[in-house]
Amino acid sequence: MNNNDIDFATIWQQQKVNQPNIEELLNKLKQFKKSNLQKLIISNILLLATSGFIIFIWYYYEPQFITTKIGIVLTILAMVVFVFSNNKLLSVFNKIDNTKNNNEYLQSLSELKTKQKYMQTTMLSFYFITLSLGICLYMYEYSSIMTTGWAIFAYFITLTWIGFNWFYIRPKIIKKQQIKLDELISKFETVNKQLNEKE
Repeated sequence: MNNNDIDFATIWQQQKVNQPNIEELLNKLKQFKKSNLQKLIISNILLLATSGFIIFIWYYYEPQFITTKIGIVLTILAMVVFVFSNNKLLSVFNKIDNTKNNNEYLQSLSELKTKQKYMQTTMLSFYFITLSLGICLYMYEYSSIMTTGWAIFAYFITLTWIGFNWFYIRPKIIKKQQIKLDELISKFETVNKQLNEKE
């Protein structure tokens, strides 16, 4: 039997005791895909809604400083680029279904891991840097009418929140995503190895 043509459904019917629980593994894969697609959709809705709200503020309050306008543009740019890049994961998730052979599952999961790593490093860094710069520029017009103490306090709170997200929340989310994906890849590799030993 060629390893590339392993059919889980057929193999499962031929299994005896002490064989990998393929149905359970495929259910975990389904849940992983469903959970990630839901997160993508929610992320899209929230970021696009936030961008729309920022555009409304620009239109309604008509900021005077050029820094405020540049800040708004940078903030929206960060969100739009992130949404666009994040949605590239959709094509990888759509490849994952329950009709493929073991090799194709592993290829799809490996491709997902590569793209996810790109999102977690390059694109997330771009998002945070651009968003932070945009927010700081946006705040300048309004902090300029505050007393120096309140302006410093406003920037301190904002930058502390951004730093908390960057140094604490982001690594936790990345680690959680990596553990789930690595666990799935490892289990499919184990199944592949066990099935090859039976040939």
